[in-house]
Amino acid sequence: MSYLKRFGTHRVPQSAPLPGSSQVPNSAGGYAWGIDDWARLRRFLILGSEGGSYYASEKNLTRKSAKAVANCVAQDGLRAVAEIVAVSTDGRAPKNDPAILALALAAGRGDEATRKAALEALPRVCRTSTHLFQFAVFVEAFRGWGRSLRRGIARWYAEQPVDALAYQAVKYRQREGVTHRDLLRLSHPATSVSARNPTVEVSAEHGRLFEWIARGGSADGLPHIVEGFVRAQSAASPKESAELVREYRLPREAVRSEHLASQDVWEALLEDMPMTALIRNLATMTRIGVLAPRSTARAKVIEQLGDTERLRKARVHPIALLAALRTYQSGRGARGTHRWNPLGGVVDALDAAFYAAFGNVEPSGRRMLLALDVSGSMTWGEIGGIPGLTPRDASAALALVTAATEEEPEILGFFTGKGGFLKRGRPLRWGYDDGLTPLSISPRQRLDDAVKAVSDLPFGGTDCALPMLYAQAQEREIDTFVIYTDSETWAGKIHPADALRAYRRASGIDASLVVVGMVSNGFSIADPNDGGMLDVVGFDTATPQLISDFARGALREEGAARRPYNQRGERDASAPRAQGAAAEGAAALGKGRPARVPPAGASRAAAPGAALAATGRVGRNGGAAGDPRPLHLARRPIEIPACSQRFC
Repeated sequence: MSYLKRFGTHRVPQSAPLPGSSQVPNSAGGYAWGIDDWARLRRFLILGSEGGSYYASEKNLTRKSAKAVANCVAQDGLRAVAEIVAVSTDGRAPKNDPAILALALAAGRGDEATRKAALEALPRVCRTSTHLFQFAVFVEAFRGWGRSLRRGIARWYAEQPVDALAYQAVKYRQREGVTHRDLLRLSHPATSVSARNPTVEVSAEHGRLFEWIARGGSADGLPHIVEGFVRAQSAASPKESAELVREYRLPREAVRSEHLASQDVWEALLEDMPMTALIRNLATMTRIGVLAPRSTARAKVIEQLGDTERLRKARVHPIALLAALRTYQSGRGARGTHRWNPLGGVVDALDAAFYAAFGNVEPSGRRMLLALDVSGSMTWGEIGGIPGLTPRDASAALALVTAATEEEPEILGFFTGKGGFLKRGRPLRWGYDDGLTPLSISPRQRLDDAVKAVSDLPFGGTDCALPMLYAQAQEREIDTFVIYTDSETWAGKIHPADALRAYRRASGIDASLVVVGMVSNGFSIADPNDGGMLDVVGFDTATPQLISDFARGALREEGAARRPYNQRGERDASAPRAQGAAAEGAAALGKGRPARVPPAGASRAAAPGAALAATGRVGRNGGAAGDPRPLHLARRPIEIPACSQRFC
């Protein structure tokens, strides 16, 4: 028996916790760090839990996420409401449903101050009638219709401009089995009401509109769009409907369903179509014949998709554009029987709009390795509730955003299975031929083609240490490893955090690690005690810029230089600090490599906690990095080839 195989501090398999760490069992049988309730709240708000994951059903994943939301509300309800509002109003999530559920929970389960803050935030999170109907359904699970809830709903109606409210009443008449009539009868928005009903200031125009919504009747004296809606419901022909759409600027929902097969109607709708509706109806307009080669409508659609400012104002999330691209380019619907011939110009415009939706990301100027977890667990579930968009496919799309920003990053797909860089000669670990495959995907490809290339890869078990082992074995000089994963790692003989420390010792490079969480679970492979490791949420629109900022040190303390390593390759907090970027540059030049200082004009956050409060987490060391000193150790945690001048 080898006692070292049973217990050791240098080579601890992922099936056991690191000694002295706070690691917890993950769902796959390995060990990782558990994220706190606030980090899980952010993952849920952005990623949701639709479709579940490989290891957890949708019901189980939603229950655990909701429990984390409830814990945050109990710990600091006002902070929880602020997180919910920030994610929703900034358009950082593919869907607003998780934010609405979290807000309903805060409005029902929080203390008095939290409930008040949640209801005051209702118009900011529930910006459309669909959102309000969802909130009404959710909140009933946590509380009854008391005065504060009725006042909150009533204020949602009373404080909107009457024309905007009339548009909402016409466009969103019923969702989730709830109508405006139902909510108006429950909330009683009026200046003078019966006993026990809350009083809300309501104008005469609002009062007449409420009366029409609740009881029907004449449209006289109501906003212009209501008159158009009434006339459109009795239109005799598609041509008449098209004329009414142009005259009253009616949305699609105001047109009789039997007239929506008319090209004339869709041409009229396109003249004033909102951006989100435009993206959703590209396939229909192509099938009907509105979008045709060299048509005026085609040119208008391409121009609008290229309007970055309009995309931003409409809060169009990149996931919505990716879903539209996948569906439109396929030429057939996911659920129906409709077929169409996609136009190349529209496909290209959707592809460009996907990158534009992330905003302008400042490059870090660092040497990056982007590693995509393509193991079996990443092929299960849905991102943002988009049918067929698995975490594995979505990680490829997200990686391309960073690849489009940085200069020649290396992109890899990894899993534990046959094939990859370790298939030649004696494997580094017994029992597996480890699969790690360089990917030829590039932002110069069409987005959907690049995603498909990742979808077609084989898959196996999960070993998130492989990217660092690969870089060390192949003597790659990497400043930042970015791993897109669900953190359900289990199959390796060394933990990813220790593999990174081994790479630091062998290479002399103060490499950092960014873990992009692609599933709304409670785990991360990033060591919270290492300031060079960062955990962020996948498909948060802020994530690409956070990766860039962290890679170049902009999230670290002002003037903090890199500290020497201790014997485990960790940053030694007791070592004296160098002062400023000049010392950092001198240390780097002494090793014969370019100084790694932020580019001119790059901003630095005063504190990493403030910079990451809305999205991710940084190690408890405050982000102060170490001066990379290569250490020659008699014993190594992994077996590597004969050392070169740098990797020794």
